Amino acid sequence: MTTEPSAPATLASAAPDEQGPMQRALALARNALFLSNPNPRVGCVIMSADGRTELGAGFTQQAGGPHAEVMALRDAAARGSDVRGATAYVTLEPCSHQGRTGPCCDALINAGIGKVVGAITDPNPRVAGQGFGRLRAAGIAVSMDDAAGLQSRDLNIGFFSRMVRRQPWVRLKAGMSLDGSTALANGQSQWITSAAARTDGHRWRAQACAILTGIGTVLGDDPLLNVRNIDDTPRQPKLVIVDSHLRTPPTARLFDVPRDVLIYCTAPDAARQAALEARGAAVIPLPAPNGQIDLQAMLKDLGQREINELHVEAGGILNGALMQANLVDECLLYIAPSILGKAQGVFDGMALTELKDAPQLEFKQVEPLGQDLRIRATVVGHYAF
Repeated sequence: MTTEPSAPATLASAAPDEQGPMQRALALARNALFLSNPNPRVGCVIMSADGRTELGAGFTQQAGGPHAEVMALRDAAARGSDVRGATAYVTLEPCSHQGRTGPCCDALINAGIGKVVGAITDPNPRVAGQGFGRLRAAGIAVSMDDAAGLQSRDLNIGFFSRMVRRQPWVRLKAGMSLDGSTALANGQSQWITSAAARTDGHRWRAQACAILTGIGTVLGDDPLLNVRNIDDTPRQPKLVIVDSHLRTPPTARLFDVPRDVLIYCTAPDAARQAALEARGAAVIPLPAPNGQIDLQAMLKDLGQREINELHVEAGGILNGALMQANLVDECLLYIAPSILGKAQGVFDGMALTELKDAPQLEFKQVEPLGQDLRIRATVVGHYAF
């Protein structure tokens, strides 16, 4: 089950006397929910050897910035704390390679940390146990908190998906009536769900690396598809458009938002491609079996582009195609207490002939949100990678 988006908190928001150090580290990791992509969301708490005093704490910053361990060591230095022989609680294995920053395991070793309690091994093949191995080789005791590991994996489900499956975690969001309609037959859809549901949807947009939509939504709604009314998000997710024949208008409002725009197509028209590239879009041709974009190939390409969580806000045709191709991992559904009758459905693009072929989902959370219900459900089997 993926983690609920929440407003980033200050270090004081999870005081050490209110919870154990690993739970505090996990609370700090959630501060990076909108911040650290494409890096994982990690927290670190350094405790005195007797476990009574917090010496330093931190969480991962924006890509290229310090990781949680370095932030915790800096916090300890600012407090005047001596961390030699102390215990570091870390929600993900400290990295052991030179990436945008230096190896975190070396920072802990050089600081004289005496013990590390980790939540889970880093799935990145460049780490994958090597960080813990280097700590042990340096004489640092290492132990694992498996219960915290499950929480850390949930918090970083997109990162784990990209590292293990080489593609993002696909979360499909839709607002609908009680009978499963997302718009009237004439296309009118604003607004089916409440303001509370729409605000919550923006928080889920904010934690994603990219938002995916289809050309039908672009042409029909001319949406911005950006994060709005969320004061604490430091960036706009990338926008991904499935547009086989490059019908996206260069005048579309989506180009008014500063961010990367990726448009996947089949065989691009040179003039249309040039016009879209002039607006800053990257046009990416993909194989087109049966004349349709290869959606699996698109996800693999997005994985290579460091997309962890892909947030889908599209029409029924693309939604149905993704679901029927078994490419949706999680559904985020806002259900309003209204009935629209004959209208546009969430998965109109899915056409089954056998009930046995219907995707099976597991409810993870059902709760009221304003006047609506929010349902979160994962597709059976997709979490077990």
